[in-house]
Amino acid sequence: MARIVLADDHPLMRDGLRRVIEAEPDMTVVGEAEDGGGTIAAVAALRPDLLLLDVSMPGGGGISALERIRRANAATRILVLTMHDDPAYLRVALAAGASGFLVKHAVGGELVAAIRAVLQGRTYVDPTLADAAPPQPAEGDGAGRLSPREAQVLRGLALGFTHNEVAQRLAVSVGSIETYRARLFEKLGLDQPADLVRYAIAHNLITVDDKAASGV
Repeated sequence: MARIVLADDHPLMRDGLRRVIEAEPDMTVVGEAEDGGGTIAAVAALRPDLLLLDVSMPGGGGISALERIRRANAATRILVLTMHDDPAYLRVALAAGASGFLVKHAVGGELVAAIRAVLQGRTYVDPTLADAAPPQPAEGDGAGRLSPREAQVLRGLALGFTHNEVAQRLAVSVGSIETYRARLFEKLGLDQPADLVRYAIAHNLITVDDKAASGV
């Protein structure tokens, strides 16, 4: 039986989610929370298999709670359920440790499918945002394939710094940065500049704090 905690500041929303979830024979809701602090406490006390988390709650906010929960409760998988359909929210949520992202317009069947996918260890992204999801690495691919210098260049570019700024930070020529950039696109099979950001987030080369500090 999959044990689930609901975190949303709207009682009616939690009630609706509970009804959908408990209609499934192999799922049960073991707790609820209405703010960030309550969510952290509930997960710590109940150790659920999955947390269904709104990212726009009072008392610390969903993303802040998400990061703390992932650090303290690695076994609890997190599915974000939000009204925000902005791809930026998706990227930040996945970077903070979410295993899935679903927009609140989803119907019951889609919610259950998302929960099952996340419980099975897969990453679920709302179909309306599929094009914004971080690219999945090919088998055997990953940040471990990058040289230390390639990883530094990728991180700088993903944070939004110009070629010149990255070159100054690494004490190399701008031409070298352009060469590294071209090599990264070829090596990782990427097509667009935005793919660098998604790849860096997916492989933990940049974090939410990094993005905030960069001002990008």
